[in-house]
Amino acid sequence: MRIITIQKNDAGQRLDKFLTKAVKGLPQSLMYKFIRLKKIKVNRARCEQSQILREGDEIQLFIKDEFFDSASKDTGALSSIKPKLDIVYEDEHIMLLNKRPGVLVHDDAEGGENTLIMHVQAYLCGKGEYDPTAEQSFAPALCNRIDRNTGGMVIAAKDAAALRDMNEVIREDWLSKFYLCLVHGHVEKEKATLHGYLRKDSAKNMVEVRNKDFPGAKEIITKYRVLGERREGKDTVTLLEVELVTGRTHQIRAHMAHIGHPLVGDGKYGVNRDDKRSGYKFQALYAYRLRFDLPEEAGSLNYLRGREFVIPPADVWFTKGFDLKGKGVPKWDAPPTKQSGGQEA
Repeated sequence: MRIITIQKNDAGQRLDKFLTKAVKGLPQSLMYKFIRLKKIKVNRARCEQSQILREGDEIQLFIKDEFFDSASKDTGALSSIKPKLDIVYEDEHIMLLNKRPGVLVHDDAEGGENTLIMHVQAYLCGKGEYDPTAEQSFAPALCNRIDRNTGGMVIAAKDAAALRDMNEVIREDWLSKFYLCLVHGHVEKEKATLHGYLRKDSAKNMVEVRNKDFPGAKEIITKYRVLGERREGKDTVTLLEVELVTGRTHQIRAHMAHIGHPLVGDGKYGVNRDDKRSGYKFQALYAYRLRFDLPEEAGSLNYLRGREFVIPPADVWFTKGFDLKGKGVPKWDAPPTKQSGGQEA
């Protein structure tokens, strides 16, 4: 028999979810069978797979030792990383990070260690805030994703409660997200709310946008306002602030291309041969601003209610040459620093 005691970062999750992470050698089908046969108990009593675990609970597992045999937790990979992070904000529960274009947030199909989440975990290991050998089911995690070739604000949770509560914040749309982007052409309307429908083609990793609903599509709403424009050779480019009302895959890139203004540097929804010659290696899109529109009770994150965080637009690589003073863009004059590329507004 093995006994697992539920720690702080294990609490608050279903029994089956915890066992999937804590006993990696146990097939899911057998796990459910063992629960039914009372070979897995909680506090020496019969349990249900959906039972929510509490700190201090004890799980008794009357199963073979071979199910516990799995690769030992490797801390060597983390200890070998010298963290490189641009920290916008940090407290005991979360981190807000300025992810640069070209940085991968998680492992891709080829694996690799030079990802944002690995640098976050290595950083927290170095501070003594995360010990992978002591955790049974939790590791610091990213709460939102940004494409490899897009830059901007990424949220990391340092403990399990913050991860659960932040996922709820995102799921319930209690987070307002603002982007800066550079698009081709003169945008006629100074500001607008765009409505459309988007369908994702997972095989091609592309989306299609139309004005009217069509099979498999989901509604999208994108707000924008013009911040300025300039000439680049024979082309006019326009800087926009965009607010995502809905958050679908490639929504900004596809929606702007749909109205005839593809993003500068975007080869998926535009033609960027000339952009590459002009030095645009990535699409000109940056998630530069977050606002927490939380209800009165938001769990462990209640202290973030009403707060807004900004990466200074001066630190966004494609904004040079635009005079944004008086445009209502937060912290335009805030100088970027090496360690903290943004500030709270």
